[in-house]
Amino acid sequence: MDQQPPSAGQLPPGIELIDTHCHLDMEAYHHDLETVLQAAAEAGVSRIITIGIDLESSRRAVSLAEQHPNIYASVGIHPHDAQGASAPVLNQLAQLALHPKVVAYGEIGLDYAKKYAPVPVQQAAFASQLRLARQLELPVIIHDRDAHQDTLHHLRQLSDFPAGGVMHCFSGDLDFARQVIELGFYLSIPGIVTFKNARDLHEVVREIDLRHLILETDGPFLAPVPFRGKRNTPDKVLHTARMVADLKQIPLSEVAQATSRNARALFQLPTETTRS
Repeated sequence: MDQQPPSAGQLPPGIELIDTHCHLDMEAYHHDLETVLQAAAEAGVSRIITIGIDLESSRRAVSLAEQHPNIYASVGIHPHDAQGASAPVLNQLAQLALHPKVVAYGEIGLDYAKKYAPVPVQQAAFASQLRLARQLELPVIIHDRDAHQDTLHHLRQLSDFPAGGVMHCFSGDLDFARQVIELGFYLSIPGIVTFKNARDLHEVVREIDLRHLILETDGPFLAPVPFRGKRNTPDKVLHTARMVADLKQIPLSEVAQATSRNARALFQLPTETTRS
């Protein structure tokens, strides 16, 4: 039986969770996607945003959103693939972004941990896509790994972003969190918050008001405890919500309501749900 934090329990009827960042088009879900989506619905996850990381995955994300009423899509070029962010590709993404179920531009940003693309190439692709997202009037989903200051520099240089944005899979400390919030961005809390050694993230969750937080899985990656090291799926955002509730010492339903309200506002999602 799964070990669960003290605030464990199912969501009451009418209370939803939203997984704001999952990669449903990836091979990890190809063999049982319908089962994965059913498990998410049973856990109270009413909406999932599936994320584009290059042109082809963005197309797949839109296709999934077309096929499933509770799935929405984003489009963009991940920093790992920044060398593919040519003008013709960005033009195609801009056209794809006009689809009514595309609710964000991203994930885009900087990754200095692996540097699959050279830093100058990442920075150029990031800047180009920030400008494009602003033109498209879409919120931006930011990937930032070991690149906090350069990420902030680009966001400040190209501000403002009327549609807002989110720092996906937030990995900074409390000071960085406050700087991100000053830009009008949300912090997205992943399953990492359930890890014992995630002390900076624990502090961020304790100290930052719920009105600035949303939740994500980043599935199939970063599964929360007690599933660490296994495939992550949208239903497991419930474990992340429980941990946030425990850290803040508030009811799980309060976390679910606030983070879902924030996600609906940022991504302009419909308010009705399909959960009974």
